[in-house]
Amino acid sequence: MEFPNPPWLNKFRASTNSFLSQYEPLTLLLAPLFALLLAQILQSYFLVIHERGLKATIISIVMSSVKLVPGVKKYIDAEKQKIVDKLQASGSRDGWKTELPRSGLGNKVLEQMKYEKQKDVTWQGKCSGTVYIGGNEHEGHFSLINEACSMFAHTNPLHLSVFPSVVRFEAEVVVMTAALLGSKENASGGQICGNMTSGGTESILLAVKSSRDYMKAKKGITKPEMIIPVSAHSAYDKAAQYFKIKLWRVPVDKEFRADVKAINQRINKNTIMIVGSAPGFPHGIIDPIEDLGDLASSYGICLHVDLCLGGFVLPFARKLGYPVPPFDFTVQGVTSISVDVHKYGLAPKGTSVVLYRNHEIRKHQFVAVTEWTGGLYVSPTIAGSRPGGLIAGAWAAMISLGFEGYLENTKEIMEASKNIQKGIQDIPELFVIGRPEMSIIAFGSDVVDIFEVNDVMSSKGWHLNALQRPNSVHICVTLQHVPVVQIFLKDLRDSVQTVKENPGPVNGGFAPIYGAAGKMPDRGMVQDLLIEFMDSSC
Repeated sequence: MEFPNPPWLNKFRASTNSFLSQYEPLTLLLAPLFALLLAQILQSYFLVIHERGLKATIISIVMSSVKLVPGVKKYIDAEKQKIVDKLQASGSRDGWKTELPRSGLGNKVLEQMKYEKQKDVTWQGKCSGTVYIGGNEHEGHFSLINEACSMFAHTNPLHLSVFPSVVRFEAEVVVMTAALLGSKENASGGQICGNMTSGGTESILLAVKSSRDYMKAKKGITKPEMIIPVSAHSAYDKAAQYFKIKLWRVPVDKEFRADVKAINQRINKNTIMIVGSAPGFPHGIIDPIEDLGDLASSYGICLHVDLCLGGFVLPFARKLGYPVPPFDFTVQGVTSISVDVHKYGLAPKGTSVVLYRNHEIRKHQFVAVTEWTGGLYVSPTIAGSRPGGLIAGAWAAMISLGFEGYLENTKEIMEASKNIQKGIQDIPELFVIGRPEMSIIAFGSDVVDIFEVNDVMSSKGWHLNALQRPNSVHICVTLQHVPVVQIFLKDLRDSVQTVKENPGPVNGGFAPIYGAAGKMPDRGMVQDLLIEFMDSSC
């Protein structure tokens, strides 16, 4: 039995047909397609605005439009090249080799290397971070590390059965490092595990990759996102690009610590991990790891703690009685930690450790290949072959120093840091950023251009780190600085006075570039500058 259509429906159908009859059939066919295309364009714009913000999006569109004006792009490119040329520290490459010599130099090559080394700047006691071992490079701990690396320079832990010595060294470095970070405590769960890597960046990359794959297996997340404070290391940006993870940067609080509330507001169904630092590279401030751990636990997501700077200082500073908040695997919710042995662990450059709360997470770090004609293959880290000499050097550093050695080093570093901090606070024109909790002291000024101060310090042989948002400079204190604290403070006072009496760019200095970059609204242009600089430098 058929039911007649309601009168209103018949009336609507008739009026609609009457209205559409005035259009060509092709128009009626294409109209929905154009509407769909327009909707997709609008959606893409809304997504860009959501990710970058309205202001940044508008600036990007305006700048892209301006570059279409004849001559403008050429002018901008020329100005960018001027800045890149100024940033080039290495100068001319005249005389650099472009092919193998016809006849090899044999042992004489060592003499040429010594000659080239003399051109390096004087770094002893003058660099922020950079060299963490104290003393002269030809004696003491330096000499020990060099001999250890040389003894095992030919080894490769990829060949487990050939070099069991290096395999043991790596395992022991990992276990000893984990013991410093709570693995022996009941709260850690008793399954802490990890591997050595080439540095803090690789440790962070592996932790992010493992967290991504672990959360995909655990929660089925296929469009991963991670949330980090603006103070977190740029290695997370690299990881986001490499592993196709959407990265959200959130502001820090008034004390320059990770803002837990701001991070909480960004968490959604696609969030795989959040991040904390102990301490952060810019200002030497420890994020609220316990609060971040509670947040991660409540959402069932990962929390990575960057201890690349603090891993071999904070455990000993706590032992010495310094007020150190919880930061390691004793904090519930912490799923992974990165810690550099080649910084305050005083190991050779190229040695770091990534640790996980349990094997279930770490298994997602590994790559296993079953269909290669070269045989079955499995690798724990990004590199396949790895330098066994560096692993041996790290083991030698830890075993030679022991707990008491690190304790004494930390005592000297912390005392030097506190003296530098007090000395900076005693300079009326300067202020310290936040409340540094370790050995990194950042400082700025409302009276003088801090980048000009940095340029004057550079002319005195110092190599400090320029920071932004806010404009500031920091020094990462190492054993190299222990004997030169008063020299540093005197040079800093004199530099501030020089800039105060004679404000303006220093000849050959970088203050104008840093200042302009900080104020430049088009961050894409700043990014282009950095890429052009890197492309011409390597």
